[in-house]
Amino acid sequence: MTLAAGHVDEIRELVRSSTGLLPRGGGSKPALSAPPHDGVVTVDVSGLRGIVAYDPAELTLTARAGTPVAELDAALAEHGQHLPFDPPLARAGATLGGVVAAATSGPGALRSGGVRDFVIGVRIVDGTGRLVSGGGRVVKNAAGFDLPKLMVGSRGRLGVIVEVSLKVFPRPRAAATLEIAAGGLDAAVAAATELSAGPWELDALELHPDGRLLARLAGDPEPMEARLARLVPALPAGATARRLAAGEADARWREAADLAWRPGGTRLVRAACTPAAIAPLWAAVAAAGGDARFGRGGAVAWIAWPDDAPLDPLDAALREHGLAACALTGAPAPDLLGAVRGGAFAQRVRAALDPDRRFLD
Repeated sequence: MTLAAGHVDEIRELVRSSTGLLPRGGGSKPALSAPPHDGVVTVDVSGLRGIVAYDPAELTLTARAGTPVAELDAALAEHGQHLPFDPPLARAGATLGGVVAAATSGPGALRSGGVRDFVIGVRIVDGTGRLVSGGGRVVKNAAGFDLPKLMVGSRGRLGVIVEVSLKVFPRPRAAATLEIAAGGLDAAVAAATELSAGPWELDALELHPDGRLLARLAGDPEPMEARLARLVPALPAGATARRLAAGEADARWREAADLAWRPGGTRLVRAACTPAAIAPLWAAVAAAGGDARFGRGGAVAWIAWPDDAPLDPLDAALREHGLAACALTGAPAPDLLGAVRGGAFAQRVRAALDPDRRFLD
């Protein structure tokens, strides 16, 4: 059963009167928002939208959880600002609340940090129907329990996010992108590790399993050529680089943020990753006939796993390397794979925010 709620008071009443609750925003991540079994009450908050407060001078924005991130990006662009962590799936209708609940961050998170680093305040309806606030609408607000960070990656299991406050950044005035052919996957992993640890201040670094890297510099236009001139000679021996024209570069980064490279007939899984785990994880994905991209210099794996292939081999590969993953699209269960974390602390948080277990387990 799906119940739409366009006002906070409606959500509070739904929580008080229902069990098996699962919030849903834009539906861009159905593995997290689609009912995994009968008896689930889906709370559709897509009507809870709009910017509540935006202060360009203070670099802060507050919006309702059902607001599409594409709308936020357009509003920020008018003032030369943006969300530098490149929220994924914006073109698919991703909402602000969904980005926070799923903890999804795109290519720009390499340098600027992920969504967790930008959330400064939240308002949620908890499992008792209370409207609870944490953090605030200004950056220098550290009072009280860090509820905003708890909501990042909560998957709608701790409450219904109804409002989010974020810090925002000025949009870079210039950018330059290199496509680097490293000569194979192992060489690309080594190059990504070296580039991520170097003094180059890369804005984004994506790794393709065929051994290619996509590296972006961003900032002021005046030093851009000099930064490129220092970077290219520092590439590992045997690597070649091609600078992409602005239009091609924009298209490639949109493809990365939208995850548009994912073949049809696959489910999208986001996994934590390490450089050492890239090759064995890719071997498991390739054996199943899937595809993958490795973002943030190899710290995250975006995996396109065939819909008709069992998840057991992927789950085993993740567990072997101590990696946690979350399915974003495809069947709604299971949504957590690999080394699931949280334990006793997660249970205490759940008991505090949802003592009657009204939200879906």
